[in-house]
Amino acid sequence: MGLFERYLSVWVALGIAAGVGLGLALPSLFSLVASLEVAHVNLVVAVFIWVMIYPMMIQVDWSAVRDVGRRPRGLALTLVINWLVKPFTMAAMGVLFFQYIFSPWVDPQSAKEYIAGMILLGVAPCTAMVFVWSQLVKGDPSYTLVQVSVNDLIMVVAFAPIAAFLLGVTDVAVPWQTLVLATALYVVLPLVAGMLTRRALTRRSATALPRFVASLKPWSVIGLIATVVLLFGFQARTIIEQPAVIGLIAVPLILQTYGIFFISWWGARMLHLPREIAGPACLIGTSNFFELAVAVAISLFGLHSGAALATVVGVLVEVPVMLSLVAFVNGRRPSPAHVRMTSGIKNDHGR
Repeated sequence: MGLFERYLSVWVALGIAAGVGLGLALPSLFSLVASLEVAHVNLVVAVFIWVMIYPMMIQVDWSAVRDVGRRPRGLALTLVINWLVKPFTMAAMGVLFFQYIFSPWVDPQSAKEYIAGMILLGVAPCTAMVFVWSQLVKGDPSYTLVQVSVNDLIMVVAFAPIAAFLLGVTDVAVPWQTLVLATALYVVLPLVAGMLTRRALTRRSATALPRFVASLKPWSVIGLIATVVLLFGFQARTIIEQPAVIGLIAVPLILQTYGIFFISWWGARMLHLPREIAGPACLIGTSNFFELAVAVAISLFGLHSGAALATVVGVLVEVPVMLSLVAFVNGRRPSPAHVRMTSGIKNDHGR
C-alpha cells in the first residue's frame, strides 16, 4: 500500500477537522460553493467524486462483466439487503430511538421528522462512493459496476413506493432530475471515460494500463479527502450549533450502518462469496445515496426540517464509519472455501 492508502484514516480525520475549521472561518466561500448545484447535486462535489471513481472505471474489464451472470449470488445478496432488509431496519431503528429511547429529550414532531429522514436514507442505496469503497477493499470492479447498475435500475421503480409505505404517505415526489443527473455524473460519464481510456492504453502496450492506474491512485484518495472537506465545511455551523441533536441522530445511524453491514457479511459467508465480491456487496448495502435522500427530505419537509437535518447527519457519519468497515474487510483473510471458489472461477475463465 502507498502512503496515501496506508494512512487514509489519518487523512480523513484531518479532512474533517479542516472542513469544519474552514467552514467556520470562510462561510461565504463555502456558501458560494454550495450554491453551485443543479437539482440538489453539487457540481464541485461531483467533480471530486468523479476524480475518485475514474481510476476504478478504467479497471472494468468488459469481458468479465459478461461473466457476472455465472456468479449471481453476490448480486442477489446486494439486492436483498438493499431492498428487502435495509429500508425496514432503518425505519425500525428510527422508531426505537426517537419514539422510545430518546423520547425524553426530543419533542414528538421533531422525532417524526428525524425518523422520516432516516427512512429516506435507508431507501436510497449508494451509487457513487461504492466504487471508492470497492477499490479500497480490492473488490472486483466489473462485478461492482453490475451491482451498482442493477441497483440504480431498481431504484427508479422501487424508491417511491417503499418510501411512501414507510413514511405513511402516498405523495412522495421522486426528484427525477436529481436521480438522473447523479447517475449520469457518477456512473455513466466516468464509465464512458474509463472505457475509452482503457481501450487506448491496451492498444498502446501491455504495461501502459497498469502504469497509468498506479499513477492515478493518489488522485483517487485526494478526491475523497477533498469531498470530506467540502461536506464538513458545508455543515460546519450546524455541527457547532447543534452538537447534541447531531449526536442523538448519529447514534441510531451508526448502529444501523454497522448492523446492516454485519448482516450482509454473515450472508456473504453463508453464500461462500469470494472476498473480492463479498466486500463490495456488503459495503453497497451499507452506504447511502445521500444526494437523493437530502433532495427528497427538502422537497417533502423543508430545508430546515428535522428530516433534512437527519439526512445531512447521515452524510457526516458515513465516511468515518465506512472507512472503519473497509479496514475490517481488509483485515479478514479469505476462508478456504472462498479460496477454492475463487480458484474454480479462475479455472472456468481459463477454459
